Amino acid sequence: MTPSHDKGPDMNLDPLLAHIDPEGEIPPVDRWHPEHVGEMDLVIVTDGRWIHEGTPIARPRLVRLLSTILRREGDGRYALVSPVEKQFIRVEDHPFLVVDADLDPSGTWWLTTNVGDRLALGEACRLSLSETPAGETVPEVPVRFGLAARLGRNVYYRLVEAAERRALPGGGEALGLVSDGVWQPLGRLDHGETA
Repeated sequence: MTPSHDKGPDMNLDPLLAHIDPEGEIPPVDRWHPEHVGEMDLVIVTDGRWIHEGTPIARPRLVRLLSTILRREGDGRYALVSPVEKQFIRVEDHPFLVVDADLDPSGTWWLTTNVGDRLALGEACRLSLSETPAGETVPEVPVRFGLAARLGRNVYYRLVEAAERRALPGGGEALGLVSDGVWQPLGRLDHGETA
């Protein structure tokens, strides 16, 4: 059967949220393949705000709930998914933003996103460097279902303060830190550059 498609400014969030337990764990959106497919006027902007039909969603609990049904498709598009429908949305950079970082006594850095996810940096969850839409190289971290979080500016500078330098084979230095025994890159310093 061919999925049905629709598009319109009057898309209601209720059908998507009807099948989601607001107090439960992250639902298995990677296993949901609904037949009804559409496009929603919702964009996640680079500063982490969710804008629905031109208006920022002001309720953090609603943003958190929506974030639990978000996934990235194989073609790179983002979609809110329930067992009965999938609605494509637009994301300017990454859907999540890292807003806090804490070092625990064991030497593991814990990152917290703007939607409440807590991530332990280590072997399975590593920082990588990528370009923002503005062309800056800023670390990102994987979250779930093909989704990633960009380090917020304040968190980035906080981690840079705790960072160390390592010489690179071709010249210059890598800037990063160790978390749970694993090197996490924060950037690259060319000759003569300071952090």
